[in-house]
Amino acid sequence: MGITVTTDDHGIAEIVMNNPPVNALTVAGWFELAELITAAGADASTRVVVLRAEGRGFNAGVDIKEMQATEGFEALVGANRGCFAAFAAVYDCPVPVIAAVNGFCLGGGIGLVGNADIIIAASDATFGLPEVDRGALGAATHLGRLVPQHKARAMVYTAATITAHELAEYGSVLRVVQPEELRDAALEVAAKIAEKSPKVIRAAKESLNGIDLWDVKRSYRFEQGFTFEMNLIGVGDEAREAFVATGENADFSEGGA
Repeated sequence: MGITVTTDDHGIAEIVMNNPPVNALTVAGWFELAELITAAGADASTRVVVLRAEGRGFNAGVDIKEMQATEGFEALVGANRGCFAAFAAVYDCPVPVIAAVNGFCLGGGIGLVGNADIIIAASDATFGLPEVDRGALGAATHLGRLVPQHKARAMVYTAATITAHELAEYGSVLRVVQPEELRDAALEVAAKIAEKSPKVIRAAKESLNGIDLWDVKRSYRFEQGFTFEMNLIGVGDEAREAFVATGENADFSEGGA
């Protein structure tokens, strides 16, 4: 349970999220994930990172129950900072990060996947931002790295999801495989990267980040300001209370980012 890290003899670091029932992360969980990714990248022996999950889905975002059980804005601020740290850790990781996505990938999951270098997805994987339904905003920055602009806008406004096969058509997902083949497929790609010169691969990661079209960290931080605004006027809390009241939180978290 929790988040585990293992590194094999080839320098492939496997970071696995396992937080039942839906891999929604608490504030501490987001910061822990950020620290583990950062530590893996800082290790000179690491050549590539595979980020994946056990259970029903890859990631369902923020643990909304924790947020609603906390007085004031402490949990909200913590979740926003934790998500920022985790997304940045993926992006800034000195080596390529491969996201192996199964089941649902929502909210914070989009932030992780959108900042990853390569995405391998199971055929049952779906991706989306339910933020509008939760009185929040965020991770459109990362969704915009997965789909064209107008598709991203439609997905944000309607909270609709998209399948792995659709993302593959856009070129965002490298491969779509059967769920039972997901881990092996991700490790196969990782092994090809691990065979290359580690100095060249690290330089390639830095150079690719350097020519990105926009600053993902600054862009995402701008989005977060609107989430704070929604909470200051009470919209966010109302939406989360309604969400908890329906009992949906037994299946999905906020997806907040």
